[in-house]
Amino acid sequence: MIDVSRARADTPGCAEVVHLNNAGAALMPAPVLDAVKSHLDLEARIGGYEAAAREQERWERAYDAIAALLVCGRDEVALLESATRAWDMAFYGIPFRSGDRILTARAEYVSNYLAFLQVARRTGARVEVVPCDSTGQLDVAALERMMDERVRLVAVTHVPTHGGMVNPVAEIGRITRAWNCLYLVDACQSAGQLPLDVNVIGCDLLAATGRKFLRGPRGTGFLYVRRTALERLEPPFVDLHSATWTSTQSYRWRPDARRFESWERSYAALIGLGVAVDYALGWGLHHIRDRVQALAARLREMLAEVPGVAVHDLGSEKCAIVGFTVEGVPATLVRDQLLAAGINVSVSNLESARLDMEPRGLTQLVRASVHYYNTDEELERLAGELRAIGGA
Repeated sequence: MIDVSRARADTPGCAEVVHLNNAGAALMPAPVLDAVKSHLDLEARIGGYEAAAREQERWERAYDAIAALLVCGRDEVALLESATRAWDMAFYGIPFRSGDRILTARAEYVSNYLAFLQVARRTGARVEVVPCDSTGQLDVAALERMMDERVRLVAVTHVPTHGGMVNPVAEIGRITRAWNCLYLVDACQSAGQLPLDVNVIGCDLLAATGRKFLRGPRGTGFLYVRRTALERLEPPFVDLHSATWTSTQSYRWRPDARRFESWERSYAALIGLGVAVDYALGWGLHHIRDRVQALAARLREMLAEVPGVAVHDLGSEKCAIVGFTVEGVPATLVRDQLLAAGINVSVSNLESARLDMEPRGLTQLVRASVHYYNTDEELERLAGELRAIGGA
């Protein structure tokens, strides 16, 4: 259902490289690039404030596009400069107390887990890791057994940074709703490659980036905050955009999710983000999911035929990310040799996913991440280069 020829024609970078680092930063399509450049040009000609005022309808469109992507209200969307800042604004806005429990998955991302540890030290809250099931994803039955009234937050990364596993976020949401605790989803690696309906997921908070599978510009992120969760949170920062100064001794928060934003941001990037989300919606997230899952499955099959290559993806459902090793060759060297051959991949280190990689004896993984504009021929080229690297 994806017109690959059109997708590649829309993507100038496809003529330059075999880009298999979409989980890092995907190639921007021409409409996104043109939107960003045109606004920067307008700023240079008439001034930054004046350009933002003239183009308000265009950057406001980003709120509507993300609301359509997540199936939520535009008042539940905040636009920030990264997924990390979006996630932090949500997490650090939760009023943790001594004895509170934070439950998370073994595949949690490093930045999130460091935040858990910091808040635990400050407040006396406890961080607990939910066991995996036999496939390696979060064990929903184990989570249900661990729940009690002291659980303040369940926080889960939908798709881990280092592999193709997809955590069962909707099943987790069913449990958190029953216990009325906050539920935060890191959708950094799933936004743009998988459909995301926050009503199906059942989360109160969701953070994501624009630069990965949504194919937006760097320096963009967004946060979903369910209306019913808004008053349970206290944003960790405040400025003239997020609140109104009502008297010398008081202020009033904005009534919507924009209370998590700050005044200064890149309007060119926001416009580009809105165009990128609309572009993804135009293809259809279900079609994108089917395409990338099929490509990644073919890549895993190809890699299984390469001597010395081992694929390390877990989970009953797998997505566009493929984590692998080449026997006897450091992942960084594999990445560098592929780069020299015109193929972009990245490396996931132990420090990025210690809870998951350490028990499996993994210190580094090569990460290849496909998108719908990639082709079978590009995957075959990767496999061929890996044969040469491994000495097969």
